[in-house]
Amino acid sequence: MQHRDLNAIQLLLDFWKRDADTGPNISAWKTTPARPAQTHPFPTDLPAPLREALSTRGIHQLYSHQLSAWEHVRAGRNIILATGTASGKTLAYNLPVIAAILQDPEARALYLFPTKALSQDQLAVIRDQLSVLRSLTTGIYDGDTPQSHRPSIRNSARIVLTNPDMLHTGILPHHSNWSDFFSNLKFIVIDETHTYRGVFGSHVANVIRRLKRVAQFYGARPQFIMASATIGNPQELAENLIEEPVELIDNDGSSRGERHFIVYNPPVTDPALGLRKSSILESIRLAQDLLSRNIQSVVFARTRRTVEIILTYLQEFPSSSGRGARGEGGIRGYRSGYLPHQRREIEQGLRDGSVKTVVATNALELGIDIGGLGAAILVGYPGTIASARQQAGRAGRGDAPAASIMVASPSPLDQFLAHHPEYFFGSSPEQALVNPNHLLILLEHIRCAMFELPFEKGEGFGSLSYELVEEYLNFLVENQESHFSREKYYWMKDQYPAANISLRSASPQSVVLQATADDGRPTAIGTVDGESAAWMVHPGAIYMHEAQQYFVQELSLENHVAQLVPVGLDYYTEPQRSSEIEILSANAQDAVPGADKSYGEIQVTTQVVGFRKIRWFTYETLGQEPLDMPPSQLQTTGYWLSLSEETVSQLRDAGVWSNSPNDYGPDWPRIRDLVRARDQYRCQVCGAPESNGRQHDVHHKIPFRAFIRDGVIDRAAANRLENLTTLCHNCHQKVEQNVRIRSGLAGLGFVLGNLAPLFLMCDPRDLGIYTDPAWGAANKQPSVVLYDLVPAGIGFSQKLFEIHDELITRALELVSECPCEDGCPSCVGPGGENGLGGKAETKAILVQLSGK
Repeated sequence: MQHRDLNAIQLLLDFWKRDADTGPNISAWKTTPARPAQTHPFPTDLPAPLREALSTRGIHQLYSHQLSAWEHVRAGRNIILATGTASGKTLAYNLPVIAAILQDPEARALYLFPTKALSQDQLAVIRDQLSVLRSLTTGIYDGDTPQSHRPSIRNSARIVLTNPDMLHTGILPHHSNWSDFFSNLKFIVIDETHTYRGVFGSHVANVIRRLKRVAQFYGARPQFIMASATIGNPQELAENLIEEPVELIDNDGSSRGERHFIVYNPPVTDPALGLRKSSILESIRLAQDLLSRNIQSVVFARTRRTVEIILTYLQEFPSSSGRGARGEGGIRGYRSGYLPHQRREIEQGLRDGSVKTVVATNALELGIDIGGLGAAILVGYPGTIASARQQAGRAGRGDAPAASIMVASPSPLDQFLAHHPEYFFGSSPEQALVNPNHLLILLEHIRCAMFELPFEKGEGFGSLSYELVEEYLNFLVENQESHFSREKYYWMKDQYPAANISLRSASPQSVVLQATADDGRPTAIGTVDGESAAWMVHPGAIYMHEAQQYFVQELSLENHVAQLVPVGLDYYTEPQRSSEIEILSANAQDAVPGADKSYGEIQVTTQVVGFRKIRWFTYETLGQEPLDMPPSQLQTTGYWLSLSEETVSQLRDAGVWSNSPNDYGPDWPRIRDLVRARDQYRCQVCGAPESNGRQHDVHHKIPFRAFIRDGVIDRAAANRLENLTTLCHNCHQKVEQNVRIRSGLAGLGFVLGNLAPLFLMCDPRDLGIYTDPAWGAANKQPSVVLYDLVPAGIGFSQKLFEIHDELITRALELVSECPCEDGCPSCVGPGGENGLGGKAETKAILVQLSGK
């Protein structure tokens, strides 16, 4: 980077500190000083050709972590490298692999990357780093590899680069075509290991079991070399993935320039409601500042749609003053859905400087080489601290100074981090969880493994004993999928099972999304898993795919098909669900201050009963429509918190408990009949008459609980006839949404459900939230349930049980520090548009639960 660019960054940082629109909204600014490299001479056993190849590239020493990796791998140990972005992890794993291949002409290595784009990038890096080793044949084997190239890659490539999906469907089921490769397989390199968590990670752990089983069949016992971003448990995750001991290498010896990490919290525009200025518009303004000063930067957005909005705005108005790099060339987008040649062109433009600003999803977060950028803007918290650090690490790769700015959204998680930036700057609190023995996932992969090689009687699977595996094998025999003969279990169905199993879902049955093309022919645009179909693609839903809106005309759960048409509307839809939960078994229970905490097996019965139409950007509710969808059942694991009677009594005495059922008084039946008769037994909103023997509801225009003063309800004032109206059930639901009084218990569920992903390293959409002021499954105690939205659970519930104290402490901090008056989207959730929030009640409950 040129001197004037370094100066430009410092000048802009000074300007932001002084600027009245920016400086007051910076909630944290951490400067990490430049760090010199910790280097060591080449190891004495480094082969001469490698030494020459490195010297040709100007590399004459190794970083301390690269030397540690070399020593451990040469000693035959599995390793995981957990060092910072651009610290030279690629060279650290390439050196021992290539050294072994040079010394053994038959040795082979398999490199696994989570995406096809990353495989392409890393192949270029290998060829560039080691260009003098022309005899070393490498090749990518994935869905884009032409059929004509595949035989030569299988037969002659010394290093094969692929992804877990291709390994699962295209390599392991056809291992006999790879016999020479597997017989000589010495190393398996797994890059970006931190991405293999949750459902995806649990699938990949089973793919690795199958990979080791096939390799063992050919007489190979490969060594594992893994690399990860910084997470809370890299060694534990690595050992869970490969089921072998792993050495952790985290002594990062790379040099680094001065780094600035800024947390920017957009200003509050409505103090009473806690509403803030748009994080998207503020990010655009900051990006314009960078662009007008010719500072190369990346803007990370969470969704494809946000990428397109920011891109359009920057290309139209590249700077607030109209100056800057205008047009397609200087400002580009980068996300999934772009063609490979477009991506390569953008990556090259970033490296040579012709692209000044790139707006990207996390597709650019993984280790694709784009050179050193001056700044990175994160539009909202990206979901995990590992991702935040990866994205921030895109700025200033190498010794150059750089700045990263995270612009907080109104979500509770973003606001928590804006008020507690130490989470970015300390060690990562996140734990990457996998559960390879998840019932449904394991069964699918035992099917795949049996197709690949018959199971012998007495054979386990990975770390699982034969006794456990035998139960699954016998089930497959009874199900006529397998045949037991001569002490072996054989696959007997025609199709190969891997073809029907997605590594990204635990639900085996998918729904195909069919859209009508311009010529009238139906075309498949994607799939959703069966568990999600009812709420993602119900009739009337708006489904987003590659920045295009689709309107769902019809969903056939029997035929597993949804019919969609492309549209351009100003709203999106949000399903409304009703749920009931019963406890199947409690695995653990413990008394905690103010409550009992538990976790165990639960059954969740959910029904999509309607949906809301919500206008983009303003989030205004445009309308609601009822639905009559069949209920679905999910057997999973949950963590639940049930308040004690003593806690409820203390809250009630203090006037901060509104969860008890409303007592409208002994005269309510008579008043109710009077109101219905006055309104001629018709809904006063839609005009529908009472029918089928079902009486309409009678609704309080000013909420009943708004008449509570000092813990006493004024029933006479609440039940005045002019405050009452007749509504049908559907209209009553719509009106209640508008004047809802958010209870403290609902606020507790909202804040816990939004904070939990920080500690679980999961997406908020991986967790379900349920609150019930008198939950029958918990002896009518007021309860909050957080549960895995994955059949049979993935391990989140047990983790929540274990970190309960920290979760409550952090929730109390978040609610206490939020500047809103009575609840907002950044703490306990908002009340209805004309209702009351539950901030005081939620805070009172959290004080009880914290033991303070």
